[in-house]
Amino acid sequence: MPRQARLDAPGALHHVMGRGIEGISIFRSDEDREDFLTRLGFLCGGKILSVHAWALLDNHFHLLIRTGKQRISEAMRKLLTGYVVKFNRRYGRYGHLFQNRYKSILCEEDPYLLELTRYIHLNPVRAEVVKTMRQLATYPWTGHAVILGRVKREWQDVDTVLAYFGKRRKEAMRKYERYVSEGVGMGKRPDLVGGGFTRSMGGWSEVLSSRRKGEREASDERILGGGKFVEKVVKETEQRMKETLRWRKRVMDLKTLLKKVAKRERLEEEEVKGRSRQESVVRGRKVFCQVAVRKLGYTGASVARFLGMTTSSVNRMARPEEMTKLDTWDK
Repeated sequence: MPRQARLDAPGALHHVMGRGIEGISIFRSDEDREDFLTRLGFLCGGKILSVHAWALLDNHFHLLIRTGKQRISEAMRKLLTGYVVKFNRRYGRYGHLFQNRYKSILCEEDPYLLELTRYIHLNPVRAEVVKTMRQLATYPWTGHAVILGRVKREWQDVDTVLAYFGKRRKEAMRKYERYVSEGVGMGKRPDLVGGGFTRSMGGWSEVLSSRRKGEREASDERILGGGKFVEKVVKETEQRMKETLRWRKRVMDLKTLLKKVAKRERLEEEEVKGRSRQESVVRGRKVFCQVAVRKLGYTGASVARFLGMTTSSVNRMARPEEMTKLDTWDK
């Protein structure tokens, strides 16, 4: 069965998991872990994403993130590609480091933000990397100690989680710590590591109970959430896909798009692909990047190769806050 496209939307909450190929260690040393977290912090500093919870184990990682300026695929590509290149160089190895593509589940914020935060931060306890909650409170390779104020990671969003436990910070920290401790006896929680109806309902017993009552809920393996949330996400995704198909019917490839943009913006094709900083040319170049990336689904890297620009420049021009009025452009 072909794999389904990732689901994403501005501000969406994702549980992201990545594992080493054939179970190998992706973090061999503290230097590796700090490198990964530095890259993660850079993405947070650039408002590309925000991180609520995280855990690094030897052969896998968990992240609870919210997308920002860029799609999750773009953010994770920046994080993982850079890390793999540095890791391979450090250890004189070649090839893939991660098993297949990372897994991401789009999550309904209530009630899953807190549940997932607890689940993710208890990973070292379940793996017996740390033995007690006291040790976890100062353990540097999860976001738990950061929320408790014991470890400094300025890029981690701790306020969103603590806000659930009260306005007074110290009291909120105590309540949060107690909440996490109460999860130790819950075990592995398979209902929180994937999407779909069964997991969202809390297991087969809840599914069967719902069916006996004649209740039906929408479901999708890429989503962890209730039926109404699933319906909303799927509907929005289908609308975006239809919009992309509508644009693709008008523009089949980047060469055709270049001709259309140049004609519409009253420019020469070579001007769009050139380096001129003239306002009208920059606008044409920006329109090209936005249509190619946001409407047609091209990667920033492929557009950059076509235009002779850097990928970062293309992605910057295609950011949502940079969007020009395209609603009538293709008519």
